[in-house]
Amino acid sequence: MRYRVRHLTEYLYGAPVTLCYNMAHLLPRDTHNQRCLSRRIAVTPTPVYQTEGVDYFGNTTFYFSVQEPHKKLAIDVECYFEIEQNDLSNQLTLHDLSCAELRALIQASQSPELRMVKEYTLDSIHIHRSKELGEYARRCFTDDTPVLQACMDFTHQIFEEFTFDPAATSVSTPPEQVLKDKRGVCQDFAHLAIACIRSLGLPARYMSGYLETLPPPGQEKLVGADASHAWFAVFIPDLGWVEFDPTNDLMPNEQHIVTAWGRDYADVTPLQGVIFDGGDSQALNVSVDVQRV
Repeated sequence: MRYRVRHLTEYLYGAPVTLCYNMAHLLPRDTHNQRCLSRRIAVTPTPVYQTEGVDYFGNTTFYFSVQEPHKKLAIDVECYFEIEQNDLSNQLTLHDLSCAELRALIQASQSPELRMVKEYTLDSIHIHRSKELGEYARRCFTDDTPVLQACMDFTHQIFEEFTFDPAATSVSTPPEQVLKDKRGVCQDFAHLAIACIRSLGLPARYMSGYLETLPPPGQEKLVGADASHAWFAVFIPDLGWVEFDPTNDLMPNEQHIVTAWGRDYADVTPLQGVIFDGGDSQALNVSVDVQRV
């Protein structure tokens, strides 16, 4: 399957910004089943300096600096992807590594790969392990339950017990509050799942990207109706990182497009930086469109 993704970000400031430095996680990365065919990024006003790089997690980063006064900053990214469908049917039935066995392997960390994975069992900026979070997931992650089955059961548990509500949370809402209120968005559900799984001593990481949203039967797809999406992945020896989407109660396949991954949202923030001046107010507009081509 081939997709075209356009991600337009606009900042509107109450007064002119005289200088800004920014880093973006908006350019795609290749994965085992995803390949970027082409990409472009355009910044307005034109940056005086821009360059690409790779961060600690292997994500593509884009740095730029605008040094002319501006009240509007626009970052327009267009990418074309080719995604192969994963054969997920055999994963749940053929891999029977239990939660207790995976926990023991992670604790022993007898290979370089497992030692690197161990950092995804620790606290990070937005995620802190706790007894309360661990207890919420424990009924799925019993010692003798296969890890893959436990993750799918837990994905379904979050899907069933939580309500998607964009007005309920902000970027900084902690998983404990999401657990209490049972409301949030995809980022919150991913953070909650990761926090619960790490609280049980298992490795989980944050996945960021896009999701193709299909319209109701008989209706046309709306331009800009898609949005940035978040889900989580758990490391399984022999399989690698296996992904789960609690917002939609499924294992991601060809409709999920990956841009970046890390310990939590702070590692893959789409755009972050420093501005000088700009007044007391600013507005952010984001439009994402995912089309099959």
